[in-house]
Amino acid sequence: MAAERLQFHEMGLDDRLLKAVADLGWSQPTLIQEKAIPLALEGKDLLARARTGSGKTAAYAIPVIQRILASKQSVREQDVRALILVPTKELGQQVQTMIRQLTAFCSRDVRVADISRKADLSAQRPILMEKPDVVVGTPSRVLAHLNAQNLVLNSSLETLVVDEADLLFSFGFEADLKSLLCHLPKIYQSFLMSATLTEDVQALKELLLHNPVMSSSQSLSERSRLCVVGSGLLLLSGSLSSQVILKLQGSQLPDSSQLQQYSIKCEEEDKFLLIYTLLRLQLVQGKTLLFVGAVDRCYRLKLFLEQFGIPACVLNSELPIHSRCHIIGQFNQGFYDYIIATDEQSLADPGAAAQTPAGKGKKKSAEKRGRTKDKEYGVSRGVDFQNVANVINFDFPPTVESYIHRVGRTARADNPGTALSFISHTELGLLSEVEEALTGDHGDSVLKPYKFKMDEIEGFRYRCRDAMRSVTKQAVREARLKEIKQELLNSEKLKTYFEDNPRDLQLLRHDKDLHPAVVKPHLKNVPEYLIPETLRSVVSLSGRRRRKRMREKSKPEGVVKTSFKKNVQGKNPLKSFRYTGGRSRKGKAGQS
Repeated sequence: MAAERLQFHEMGLDDRLLKAVADLGWSQPTLIQEKAIPLALEGKDLLARARTGSGKTAAYAIPVIQRILASKQSVREQDVRALILVPTKELGQQVQTMIRQLTAFCSRDVRVADISRKADLSAQRPILMEKPDVVVGTPSRVLAHLNAQNLVLNSSLETLVVDEADLLFSFGFEADLKSLLCHLPKIYQSFLMSATLTEDVQALKELLLHNPVMSSSQSLSERSRLCVVGSGLLLLSGSLSSQVILKLQGSQLPDSSQLQQYSIKCEEEDKFLLIYTLLRLQLVQGKTLLFVGAVDRCYRLKLFLEQFGIPACVLNSELPIHSRCHIIGQFNQGFYDYIIATDEQSLADPGAAAQTPAGKGKKKSAEKRGRTKDKEYGVSRGVDFQNVANVINFDFPPTVESYIHRVGRTARADNPGTALSFISHTELGLLSEVEEALTGDHGDSVLKPYKFKMDEIEGFRYRCRDAMRSVTKQAVREARLKEIKQELLNSEKLKTYFEDNPRDLQLLRHDKDLHPAVVKPHLKNVPEYLIPETLRSVVSLSGRRRRKRMREKSKPEGVVKTSFKKNVQGKNPLKSFRYTGGRSRKGKAGQS
Protein backbone atom coordinates (compact mmCIF):
# COMPACT_ATOMS: atom_id res chain seq x y z
CA MET A 1 0.00 0.00 0.00
CA ALA A 2 2.85 2.39 0.89
CA ALA A 3 4.51 1.72 -2.50
CA GLU A 4 1.32 2.83 -4.32
CA ARG A 5 1.18 6.22 -2.58
CA LEU A 6 1.80 9.29 -4.70
CA GLN A 7 5.09 11.04 -3.94
CA PHE A 8 5.96 14.76 -4.15
CA HIS A 9 8.19 14.31 -7.21
CA GLU A 10 5.31 12.64 -9.07
CA MET A 11 3.00 15.65 -8.73
CA GLY A 12 4.64 17.77 -11.43
CA LEU A 13 5.97 20.37 -8.98
CA ASP A 14 8.68 22.93 -9.71
CA ASP A 15 12.23 21.77 -8.88
CA ARG A 16 12.75 24.71 -6.48
CA LEU A 17 9.63 23.70 -4.59
CA LEU A 18 10.74 20.07 -4.42
CA LYS A 19 14.12 21.16 -3.06
CA ALA A 20 12.43 23.19 -0.31
CA VAL A 21 10.21 20.21 0.58
CA ALA A 22 13.31 18.01 0.83
CA ASP A 23 15.05 20.57 3.07
CA LEU A 24 12.04 20.47 5.42
CA GLY A 25 12.58 16.73 5.76
CA TRP A 26 9.26 15.68 4.25
CA SER A 27 9.99 12.28 2.74
CA GLN A 28 6.43 11.66 1.56
CA PRO A 29 3.12 13.58 1.59
CA THR A 30 0.49 13.06 4.26
CA LEU A 31 -2.91 11.67 3.26
CA ILE A 32 -4.54 15.08 2.85
CA GLN A 33 -1.53 16.38 0.87
CA GLU A 34 -1.47 13.32 -1.38
CA LYS A 35 -5.13 13.77 -2.35
CA ALA A 36 -5.55 17.56 -2.23
CA ILE A 37 -2.45 18.78 -4.09
CA PRO A 38 -3.11 16.99 -7.45
CA LEU A 39 -6.78 18.06 -7.41
CA ALA A 40 -5.81 21.65 -6.61
CA LEU A 41 -3.25 21.67 -9.42
CA GLU A 42 -6.07 20.63 -11.79
CA GLY A 43 -7.85 23.88 -10.86
CA LYS A 44 -10.64 22.39 -8.73
CA ASP A 45 -12.24 24.12 -5.73
CA LEU A 46 -11.58 22.18 -2.52
CA LEU A 47 -13.40 21.76 0.78
CA ALA A 48 -11.07 19.62 2.89
CA ARG A 49 -11.58 18.32 6.41
CA ALA A 50 -8.73 16.54 8.14
CA ARG A 51 -7.67 16.24 11.76
CA THR A 52 -5.24 18.66 13.37
CA GLY A 53 -1.57 18.06 12.65
CA SER A 54 -2.30 16.32 9.33
CA GLY A 55 -0.48 18.88 7.16
CA LYS A 56 -3.41 20.98 5.89
CA THR A 57 -1.29 24.16 5.60
CA ALA A 58 1.15 22.58 3.15
CA ALA A 59 -1.78 20.94 1.32
CA TYR A 60 -2.91 24.35 0.07
CA ALA A 61 0.42 26.26 0.23
CA ILE A 62 2.20 23.97 -2.26
CA PRO A 63 -0.41 24.29 -5.06
CA VAL A 64 -0.69 28.06 -4.43
CA ILE A 65 3.09 28.49 -4.88
CA GLN A 66 3.17 26.13 -7.88
CA ARG A 67 0.41 28.09 -9.61
CA ILE A 68 2.23 31.41 -9.04
CA LEU A 69 5.50 30.00 -10.39
CA ALA A 70 3.71 28.64 -13.47
CA SER A 71 1.89 31.92 -14.18
CA LYS A 72 5.11 33.94 -13.88
CA GLN A 73 6.64 32.03 -16.77
CA SER A 74 4.18 33.74 -19.12
CA VAL A 75 3.10 36.88 -17.20
CA ARG A 76 5.89 38.92 -15.61
CA GLU A 77 3.67 41.64 -14.13
CA GLN A 78 3.77 41.79 -10.33
CA ASP A 79 0.34 41.38 -8.70
CA VAL A 80 -1.41 39.87 -5.69
CA ARG A 81 -2.39 36.43 -6.94
CA ALA A 82 -3.36 34.60 -3.73
CA LEU A 83 -5.26 35.64 -0.59
CA ILE A 84 -5.15 33.46 2.54
CA LEU A 85 -7.72 34.25 5.24
CA VAL A 86 -7.05 33.08 8.80
CA PRO A 87 -9.10 33.59 11.99
CA THR A 88 -6.19 34.50 14.32
CA LYS A 89 -2.99 36.53 14.17
CA GLU A 90 -0.91 33.63 15.52
CA LEU A 91 -2.05 31.40 12.67
CA GLY A 92 -1.32 34.22 10.20
CA GLN A 93 2.31 34.37 11.23
CA GLN A 94 2.59 30.58 11.11
CA VAL A 95 1.20 30.46 7.56
CA GLN A 96 3.64 33.17 6.47
CA THR A 97 6.54 31.21 7.99
CA MET A 98 5.45 28.02 6.21
CA ILE A 99 5.22 29.77 2.82
CA ARG A 100 8.63 31.37 3.30
CA GLN A 101 10.12 27.95 4.04
CA LEU A 102 8.53 26.49 0.90
CA THR A 103 9.76 29.44 -1.22
CA ALA A 104 13.31 29.35 0.16
CA PHE A 105 14.71 28.69 -3.34
CA CYS A 106 12.32 30.97 -5.24
CA SER A 107 11.92 33.87 -2.80
CA ARG A 108 12.51 36.44 -5.57
CA ASP A 109 9.66 35.02 -7.63
CA VAL A 110 7.15 34.43 -4.81
CA ARG A 111 6.80 37.02 -2.06
CA VAL A 112 4.45 36.76 0.92
CA ALA A 113 3.15 39.41 3.34
CA ASP A 114 1.30 38.90 6.63
CA ILE A 115 -1.01 41.84 7.43
CA SER A 116 -2.93 40.19 10.26
CA ARG A 117 -1.00 42.02 13.00
CA LYS A 118 -2.56 45.09 14.55
CA ALA A 119 -0.69 48.07 13.10
CA ASP A 120 -1.62 51.34 11.44
CA LEU A 121 -2.93 50.88 7.91
CA SER A 122 -0.45 53.51 6.76
CA ALA A 123 2.44 51.46 8.20
CA GLN A 124 1.42 48.38 6.17
CA ARG A 125 0.57 50.35 3.03
CA PRO A 126 4.18 50.33 1.63
CA ILE A 127 4.26 46.51 1.94
CA LEU A 128 1.03 46.14 -0.04
CA MET A 129 2.03 48.73 -2.63
CA GLU A 130 4.85 46.37 -3.64
CA LYS A 131 2.10 43.88 -4.53
CA PRO A 132 3.30 40.68 -2.83
CA ASP A 133 2.21 37.49 -4.59
CA VAL A 134 0.56 36.08 -1.45
CA VAL A 135 -1.26 38.11 1.21
CA VAL A 136 -2.12 36.52 4.57
CA GLY A 137 -4.53 38.20 6.99
CA THR A 138 -7.72 38.09 9.02
CA PRO A 139 -10.93 39.07 7.16
CA SER A 140 -11.34 42.31 9.13
CA ARG A 141 -7.76 43.38 8.41
CA VAL A 142 -7.95 42.56 4.70
CA LEU A 143 -11.27 44.39 4.39
CA ALA A 144 -9.81 47.50 6.06
CA HIS A 145 -7.00 47.59 3.49
CA LEU A 146 -9.44 47.02 0.63
CA ASN A 147 -11.61 49.92 1.80
CA ALA A 148 -8.50 52.10 2.13
CA GLN A 149 -7.52 51.05 -1.43
CA ASN A 150 -4.16 49.79 -0.19
CA LEU A 151 -5.07 46.41 -1.68
CA VAL A 152 -6.77 45.73 -5.02
CA LEU A 153 -7.89 42.17 -5.83
CA ASN A 154 -10.74 42.45 -8.37
CA SER A 155 -8.46 42.01 -11.38
CA SER A 156 -5.50 39.91 -10.27
CA LEU A 157 -6.65 37.37 -7.65
CA GLU A 158 -6.36 33.75 -8.79
CA THR A 159 -6.66 31.78 -5.52
CA LEU A 160 -8.59 32.29 -2.28
CA VAL A 161 -7.79 30.14 0.76
CA VAL A 162 -9.80 30.04 4.00
CA ASP A 163 -7.82 28.26 6.73
CA GLU A 164 -9.60 26.96 9.86
CA ALA A 165 -12.86 27.76 8.09
CA ASP A 166 -14.98 26.51 11.01
CA LEU A 167 -13.75 29.43 13.14
CA LEU A 168 -14.36 32.38 10.84
CA PHE A 169 -18.07 32.77 11.62
CA SER A 170 -17.64 31.93 15.32
CA PHE A 171 -14.98 34.67 15.60
CA GLY A 172 -17.49 37.19 14.27
CA PHE A 173 -16.10 37.53 10.72
CA GLU A 174 -19.34 36.75 8.85
CA ALA A 175 -20.16 40.38 7.96
CA ASP A 176 -16.52 41.14 7.06
CA LEU A 177 -16.36 38.08 4.84
CA LYS A 178 -19.53 38.95 2.93
CA SER A 179 -18.27 42.53 2.42
CA LEU A 180 -14.87 41.24 1.33
CA LEU A 181 -16.40 39.08 -1.43
CA CYS A 182 -17.58 42.22 -3.24
CA HIS A 183 -13.91 43.12 -3.86
CA LEU A 184 -13.01 39.76 -5.46
CA PRO A 185 -13.19 38.84 -9.17
CA LYS A 186 -15.94 36.58 -10.46
CA ILE A 187 -13.58 33.70 -11.29
CA TYR A 188 -11.00 32.36 -8.82
CA GLN A 189 -10.02 29.03 -7.26
CA SER A 190 -11.14 28.45 -3.66
CA PHE A 191 -9.76 26.25 -0.86
CA LEU A 192 -11.64 25.75 2.42
CA MET A 193 -9.60 23.90 5.06
CA SER A 194 -11.05 22.81 8.39
CA ALA A 195 -10.60 20.30 11.19
CA THR A 196 -14.38 20.00 11.66
CA LEU A 197 -17.30 20.35 9.23
CA THR A 198 -19.89 22.51 10.96
CA GLU A 199 -22.93 24.46 9.79
CA ASP A 200 -20.69 27.52 9.50
CA VAL A 201 -18.46 25.67 7.04
CA GLN A 202 -21.48 24.67 4.97
CA ALA A 203 -22.54 28.32 4.86
CA LEU A 204 -19.02 29.32 3.80
CA LYS A 205 -19.08 26.68 1.07
CA GLU A 206 -22.18 28.21 -0.44
CA LEU A 207 -20.60 31.66 -0.27
CA LEU A 208 -17.16 30.89 -1.68
CA LEU A 209 -17.17 27.69 -3.72
CA HIS A 210 -18.45 27.79 -7.27
CA ASN A 211 -21.32 25.48 -8.30
CA PRO A 212 -22.29 24.26 -4.80
CA VAL A 213 -22.93 20.52 -4.54
CA MET A 214 -24.64 18.22 -2.07
CA SER A 215 -23.57 18.26 1.58
CA SER A 216 -21.70 15.33 3.08
CA SER A 217 -24.75 14.25 5.11
CA GLN A 218 -26.61 13.17 1.98
CA SER A 219 -26.34 9.71 0.47
CA LEU A 220 -23.72 8.93 -2.14
CA SER A 221 -24.82 9.22 -5.73
CA GLU A 222 -23.29 9.11 -9.17
CA ARG A 223 -21.80 12.54 -8.54
CA SER A 224 -19.64 11.24 -5.69
CA ARG A 225 -17.18 8.43 -5.29
CA LEU A 226 -15.83 6.68 -2.20
CA CYS A 227 -12.38 5.20 -1.83
CA VAL A 228 -10.61 3.58 1.12
CA VAL A 229 -7.34 5.23 2.05
CA GLY A 230 -5.17 3.91 4.88
CA SER A 231 -7.13 3.54 8.12
CA GLY A 232 -9.91 5.97 7.18
CA LEU A 233 -12.35 6.77 4.41
CA LEU A 234 -11.79 9.60 1.97
CA LEU A 235 -14.95 11.10 0.52
CA LEU A 236 -14.60 12.80 -2.85
CA SER A 237 -17.86 14.42 -3.80
CA GLY A 238 -19.10 17.05 -6.20
CA SER A 239 -18.84 17.83 -9.86
CA LEU A 240 -15.30 16.78 -10.65
CA SER A 241 -14.99 19.52 -13.24
CA SER A 242 -15.55 22.28 -10.68
CA GLN A 243 -15.50 21.25 -7.03
CA VAL A 244 -14.27 18.46 -4.79
CA ILE A 245 -15.02 17.84 -1.12
CA LEU A 246 -12.31 15.90 0.71
CA LYS A 247 -13.46 14.49 4.01
CA LEU A 248 -11.26 12.20 6.08
CA GLN A 249 -13.85 10.07 7.86
CA GLY A 250 -13.35 8.27 11.15
CA SER A 251 -11.60 9.64 14.23
CA GLN A 252 -10.87 13.35 14.33
CA LEU A 253 -7.87 12.64 16.58
CA PRO A 254 -5.04 10.06 16.29
CA ASP A 255 -5.78 6.57 17.59
CA SER A 256 -4.72 5.25 20.98
CA SER A 257 -1.43 3.88 19.65
CA GLN A 258 -0.29 7.47 19.02
CA LEU A 259 -2.39 9.58 21.40
CA GLN A 260 -3.15 8.46 24.94
CA GLN A 261 -6.19 10.29 26.41
CA TYR A 262 -6.94 10.18 30.13
CA SER A 263 -9.39 11.86 32.50
CA ILE A 264 -9.41 12.13 36.29
CA LYS A 265 -12.22 13.41 38.49
CA CYS A 266 -10.99 16.01 40.96
CA GLU A 267 -12.39 19.18 42.53
CA GLU A 268 -10.80 22.64 42.64
CA GLU A 269 -8.28 22.10 45.46
CA ASP A 270 -7.38 18.64 44.15
CA LYS A 271 -6.62 20.13 40.74
CA PHE A 272 -3.86 22.29 42.22
CA LEU A 273 -2.62 19.42 44.38
CA LEU A 274 -2.42 17.07 41.41
CA ILE A 275 -0.74 19.54 39.03
CA TYR A 276 1.87 20.31 41.73
CA THR A 277 2.60 16.60 42.21
CA LEU A 278 2.83 15.85 38.49
CA LEU A 279 5.19 18.73 37.72
CA ARG A 280 7.28 18.90 40.90
CA LEU A 281 7.97 15.17 40.99
CA GLN A 282 8.49 15.22 37.20
CA LEU A 283 5.85 12.57 36.58
CA VAL A 284 5.02 14.54 33.42
CA GLN A 285 7.99 14.52 31.06
CA GLY A 286 8.54 16.78 28.05
CA LYS A 287 7.03 20.01 26.79
CA THR A 288 3.53 20.55 28.18
CA LEU A 289 0.59 22.84 27.40
CA LEU A 290 -1.76 23.58 30.30
CA PHE A 291 -5.15 24.96 29.22
CA VAL A 292 -7.34 27.02 31.53
CA GLY A 293 -10.65 28.72 30.88
CA ALA A 294 -9.98 32.36 31.86
CA VAL A 295 -7.18 34.92 32.08
CA ASP A 296 -7.40 35.17 35.88
CA ARG A 297 -7.03 31.38 36.13
CA CYS A 298 -3.94 31.68 33.97
CA TYR A 299 -2.13 33.93 36.46
CA ARG A 300 -3.52 32.09 39.47
CA LEU A 301 -1.92 28.86 38.26
CA LYS A 302 1.33 30.61 37.33
CA LEU A 303 1.67 32.23 40.78
CA PHE A 304 0.83 28.91 42.43
CA LEU A 305 3.61 27.12 40.51
CA GLU A 306 6.04 29.97 41.26
CA GLN A 307 5.70 29.15 44.96
CA PHE A 308 7.39 25.81 44.24
CA GLY A 309 10.03 27.14 41.86
CA ILE A 310 8.31 25.82 38.72
CA PRO A 311 8.66 28.41 35.90
CA ALA A 312 5.91 28.68 33.29
CA CYS A 313 4.87 31.09 30.52
CA VAL A 314 1.47 32.71 30.27
CA LEU A 315 -0.33 33.00 26.92
CA ASN A 316 -3.62 34.87 26.67
CA SER A 317 -5.57 37.40 24.64
CA GLU A 318 -4.44 40.41 26.69
CA LEU A 319 -0.77 40.09 25.72
CA PRO A 320 0.48 41.96 22.63
CA ILE A 321 0.67 39.94 19.41
CA HIS A 322 4.48 40.36 19.20
CA SER A 323 4.88 38.83 22.65
CA ARG A 324 2.48 35.97 21.91
CA CYS A 325 4.27 35.01 18.71
CA HIS A 326 7.66 35.33 20.43
CA ILE A 327 6.53 33.04 23.27
CA ILE A 328 5.30 30.42 20.78
CA GLY A 329 8.55 30.66 18.81
CA GLN A 330 10.74 30.25 21.89
CA PHE A 331 8.59 27.37 23.16
CA ASN A 332 9.10 25.60 19.83
CA GLN A 333 12.86 26.17 20.13
CA GLY A 334 12.88 24.51 23.57
CA PHE A 335 13.32 27.58 25.80
CA TYR A 336 10.36 26.63 28.02
CA ASP A 337 8.81 23.38 29.21
CA TYR A 338 5.42 24.70 30.34
CA ILE A 339 2.94 27.15 28.82
CA ILE A 340 -0.30 28.07 30.59
CA ALA A 341 -2.71 29.09 27.83
CA THR A 342 -6.26 30.37 27.89
CA ASP A 343 -8.87 29.03 25.53
CA GLU A 344 -11.46 31.67 26.27
CA GLN A 345 -15.05 30.83 25.43
CA SER A 346 -15.95 34.52 25.24
CA LEU A 347 -13.84 34.89 22.11
CA ALA A 348 -15.79 32.22 20.29
CA ASP A 349 -19.13 33.12 21.82
CA PRO A 350 -19.40 36.78 22.84
CA GLY A 351 -22.63 36.12 24.70
CA ALA A 352 -21.05 33.46 26.87
CA ALA A 353 -18.94 35.95 28.77
CA ALA A 354 -22.02 37.41 30.43
CA GLN A 355 -22.97 33.97 31.76
CA THR A 356 -19.69 33.29 33.52
CA PRO A 357 -19.68 33.01 37.34
CA ALA A 358 -17.80 36.31 37.55
CA GLY A 359 -21.02 38.13 36.62
CA LYS A 360 -21.81 41.15 34.49
CA GLY A 361 -20.65 43.70 37.04
CA LYS A 362 -17.11 42.36 37.18
CA LYS A 363 -16.96 42.20 33.42
CA LYS A 364 -17.84 45.89 33.19
CA SER A 365 -15.31 46.80 35.87
CA ALA A 366 -12.60 44.91 33.97
CA GLU A 367 -13.46 46.88 30.87
CA LYS A 368 -13.25 50.12 32.86
CA ARG A 369 -9.76 49.23 33.97
CA GLY A 370 -8.79 49.14 30.33
CA ARG A 371 -8.10 45.44 29.88
CA THR A 372 -8.89 44.75 26.27
CA LYS A 373 -8.92 41.24 24.87
CA ASP A 374 -7.78 40.55 21.35
CA LYS A 375 -10.75 39.08 19.46
CA GLU A 376 -8.36 37.62 16.88
CA TYR A 377 -6.45 35.57 19.46
CA GLY A 378 -6.31 31.79 19.40
CA VAL A 379 -3.62 29.29 20.36
CA SER A 380 -5.61 26.08 20.72
CA ARG A 381 -6.61 26.15 17.04
CA GLY A 382 -4.37 25.98 14.02
CA VAL A 383 -1.14 27.06 15.72
CA ASP A 384 1.63 24.49 15.31
CA PHE A 385 3.25 23.96 18.70
CA GLN A 386 6.20 21.72 17.92
CA ASN A 387 7.14 18.55 19.84
CA VAL A 388 4.45 18.93 22.51
CA ALA A 389 4.52 15.77 24.59
CA ASN A 390 1.50 16.51 26.82
CA VAL A 391 -1.68 18.56 26.90
CA ILE A 392 -3.29 19.04 30.32
CA ASN A 393 -6.84 20.39 30.46
CA PHE A 394 -6.68 22.03 33.89
CA ASP A 395 -10.16 23.38 33.09
CA PHE A 396 -12.22 21.14 30.82
CA PRO A 397 -13.06 22.71 27.41
CA PRO A 398 -16.64 23.96 26.94
CA THR A 399 -17.31 22.17 23.60
CA VAL A 400 -16.32 19.03 21.74
CA GLU A 401 -14.67 21.11 18.99
CA SER A 402 -12.60 22.95 21.59
CA TYR A 403 -11.46 19.63 23.08
CA ILE A 404 -10.41 18.36 19.66
CA HIS A 405 -8.43 21.51 18.89
CA ARG A 406 -6.78 21.58 22.33
CA VAL A 407 -5.74 17.93 22.32
CA GLY A 408 -4.72 18.29 18.67
CA ARG A 409 -1.70 20.38 19.78
CA THR A 410 0.04 17.10 20.70
CA ALA A 411 0.54 13.85 18.75
CA ARG A 412 0.99 15.84 15.54
CA ALA A 413 2.23 14.13 12.38
CA ASP A 414 3.70 10.79 13.58
CA ASN A 415 4.81 11.93 17.06
CA PRO A 416 3.28 10.34 20.18
CA GLY A 417 1.42 12.41 22.75
CA THR A 418 -0.64 12.33 25.95
CA ALA A 419 -3.74 14.30 26.95
CA LEU A 420 -4.91 14.50 30.56
CA SER A 421 -8.15 16.23 31.58
CA PHE A 422 -9.10 17.28 35.12
CA ILE A 423 -12.87 16.90 35.62
CA SER A 424 -14.86 18.57 38.39
CA HIS A 425 -18.45 17.58 39.21
CA THR A 426 -19.76 20.60 37.25
CA GLU A 427 -17.91 19.41 34.12
CA LEU A 428 -19.23 15.84 34.01
CA GLY A 429 -21.86 16.77 31.42
CA LEU A 430 -19.18 18.20 29.09
CA LEU A 431 -17.12 15.02 29.57
CA SER A 432 -20.10 12.89 28.50
CA GLU A 433 -20.51 14.95 25.32
CA VAL A 434 -16.83 14.51 24.43
CA GLU A 435 -16.89 10.77 25.17
CA GLU A 436 -20.01 10.34 23.03
CA ALA A 437 -18.48 12.26 20.12
CA LEU A 438 -15.13 10.45 20.27
CA THR A 439 -16.34 6.89 20.85
CA GLY A 440 -13.93 4.33 19.40
CA ASP A 441 -14.60 1.82 16.65
CA HIS A 442 -15.64 -0.87 19.17
CA GLY A 443 -17.96 1.45 21.10
CA ASP A 444 -15.48 2.04 23.95
CA SER A 445 -14.52 5.48 25.22
CA VAL A 446 -11.19 6.90 24.06
CA LEU A 447 -10.77 8.74 27.39
CA LYS A 448 -9.38 6.20 29.84
CA PRO A 449 -9.50 6.83 33.60
CA TYR A 450 -6.19 8.12 34.97
CA LYS A 451 -5.49 5.71 37.81
CA PHE A 452 -3.75 7.94 40.32
CA LYS A 453 -4.07 7.28 44.06
CA MET A 454 -4.85 10.71 45.50
CA ASP A 455 -4.56 9.30 49.04
CA GLU A 456 -0.82 8.80 48.59
CA ILE A 457 -0.18 12.50 47.99
CA GLU A 458 -2.19 13.77 50.97
CA GLY A 459 1.13 14.75 52.56
CA PHE A 460 1.50 17.49 49.96
CA ARG A 461 -1.91 19.02 50.64
CA TYR A 462 -0.77 21.30 53.47
CA ARG A 463 2.01 22.66 51.22
CA CYS A 464 -0.50 23.41 48.46
CA ARG A 465 -2.84 25.12 50.92
CA ASP A 466 0.10 27.14 52.24
CA ALA A 467 0.93 28.24 48.68
CA MET A 468 -2.69 29.05 47.84
CA ARG A 469 -2.93 31.42 50.84
CA SER A 470 -0.32 33.60 49.13
CA VAL A 471 -2.14 33.56 45.79
CA THR A 472 -4.87 36.03 46.66
CA LYS A 473 -7.16 37.94 44.29
CA GLN A 474 -5.05 41.04 44.84
CA ALA A 475 -1.88 39.10 43.94
CA VAL A 476 -3.51 37.77 40.76
CA ARG A 477 -4.65 41.28 39.79
CA GLU A 478 -1.18 42.73 40.39
CA ALA A 479 0.48 39.89 38.47
CA ARG A 480 -1.88 40.40 35.56
CA LEU A 481 -1.15 44.13 35.34
CA LYS A 482 2.60 43.64 35.83
CA GLU A 483 2.80 41.04 33.06
CA ILE A 484 0.83 43.18 30.62
CA LYS A 485 2.95 46.28 31.33
CA GLN A 486 6.15 44.26 31.02
CA GLU A 487 5.11 42.65 27.74
CA LEU A 488 3.90 45.97 26.31
CA LEU A 489 7.31 47.45 27.07
CA ASN A 490 9.06 44.50 25.44
CA SER A 491 6.69 44.54 22.47
CA GLU A 492 6.50 48.25 21.57
CA LYS A 493 9.46 50.16 23.02
CA LEU A 494 12.07 47.52 22.18
CA LYS A 495 10.67 46.44 18.83
CA THR A 496 13.05 48.55 16.73
CA TYR A 497 16.01 47.66 18.95
CA PHE A 498 15.39 43.93 18.57
CA GLU A 499 15.04 44.32 14.79
CA ASP A 500 18.61 45.66 14.76
CA ASN A 501 19.87 43.21 17.41
CA PRO A 502 18.09 39.88 16.84
CA ARG A 503 20.50 37.98 19.11
CA ASP A 504 19.42 40.01 22.11
CA LEU A 505 15.84 38.94 21.46
CA GLN A 506 16.80 35.40 22.45
CA LEU A 507 17.72 36.70 25.92
CA LEU A 508 14.19 38.02 26.43
CA ARG A 509 12.43 35.37 28.46
CA HIS A 510 8.72 35.22 29.26
CA ASP A 511 8.76 32.73 32.15
CA LYS A 512 10.32 35.01 34.77
CA ASP A 513 8.79 35.10 38.24
CA LEU A 514 6.18 37.81 38.76
CA HIS A 515 6.44 37.65 42.59
CA PRO A 516 3.46 39.81 43.60
CA ALA A 517 2.70 37.05 46.12
CA VAL A 518 4.94 36.22 49.08
CA VAL A 519 7.23 33.38 48.01
CA LYS A 520 8.20 30.91 50.72
CA PRO A 521 11.61 29.38 49.89
CA HIS A 522 11.06 26.16 51.85
CA LEU A 523 8.27 25.12 49.45
CA LYS A 524 10.76 24.71 46.59
CA ASN A 525 12.30 21.64 48.23
CA VAL A 526 10.45 18.33 48.57
CA PRO A 527 11.36 16.36 51.72
CA GLU A 528 11.91 12.70 50.97
CA TYR A 529 9.50 11.55 53.70
CA LEU A 530 6.61 13.25 51.84
CA ILE A 531 7.22 11.33 48.60
CA PRO A 532 4.98 8.25 48.34
CA GLU A 533 6.86 4.96 48.55
CA THR A 534 5.54 3.90 45.14
CA LEU A 535 7.14 6.99 43.57
CA ARG A 536 10.41 7.22 45.52
CA SER A 537 12.35 5.07 43.10
CA VAL A 538 11.30 7.21 40.14
CA VAL A 539 11.84 10.56 41.88
CA SER A 540 15.17 9.61 43.48
CA LEU A 541 16.49 8.29 40.19
CA SER A 542 15.67 11.54 38.44
CA GLY A 543 17.28 13.49 41.30
CA ARG A 544 20.45 11.40 41.16
CA ARG A 545 20.69 11.86 37.40
CA ARG A 546 20.28 15.62 37.82
CA ARG A 547 22.98 15.80 40.51
CA LYS A 548 25.30 13.65 38.40
CA ARG A 549 24.80 15.95 35.41
CA MET A 550 25.54 18.97 37.61
CA ARG A 551 28.77 17.36 38.86
CA GLU A 552 29.85 16.53 35.31
CA LYS A 553 29.16 20.11 34.24
CA SER A 554 31.11 21.50 37.18
CA LYS A 555 34.19 19.34 36.40
CA PRO A 556 36.66 21.56 34.54
CA GLU A 557 38.45 20.25 31.50
CA GLY A 558 42.26 20.30 31.04
CA VAL A 559 44.99 20.99 33.62
CA VAL A 560 43.72 23.01 36.57
CA LYS A 561 45.81 24.41 39.45
CA THR A 562 44.56 23.41 42.88
CA SER A 563 43.50 26.30 45.07
CA PHE A 564 44.55 26.74 48.68
CA LYS A 565 41.00 27.17 49.87
CA LYS A 566 39.89 23.95 48.20
CA ASN A 567 42.64 21.94 49.98
CA VAL A 568 41.94 23.22 53.46
CA GLN A 569 38.16 23.33 53.18
CA GLY A 570 36.60 21.87 56.30
CA LYS A 571 39.85 21.89 58.38
CA ASN A 572 40.39 23.86 61.56
CA PRO A 573 43.47 26.05 60.98
CA LEU A 574 44.19 26.29 64.75
CA LYS A 575 44.58 22.52 65.01
CA SER A 576 46.33 21.87 61.70
CA PHE A 577 48.80 24.78 61.91
CA ARG A 578 52.48 23.76 62.31
CA TYR A 579 55.21 26.37 62.89
CA THR A 580 58.49 25.41 61.16
CA GLY A 581 60.13 28.83 60.75
CA GLY A 582 62.72 28.53 63.62
CA ARG A 583 64.08 25.17 62.49
CA SER A 584 64.59 26.35 58.94
CA ARG A 585 66.66 29.33 60.12
CA LYS A 586 68.96 27.06 62.20
CA GLY A 587 69.41 24.76 59.27
CA LYS A 588 70.33 27.63 56.99
CA ALA A 589 72.83 29.01 59.55
CA GLY A 590 74.62 25.63 59.87
CA GLN A 591 74.94 25.35 56.10
CA SER A 592 76.49 28.78 55.86
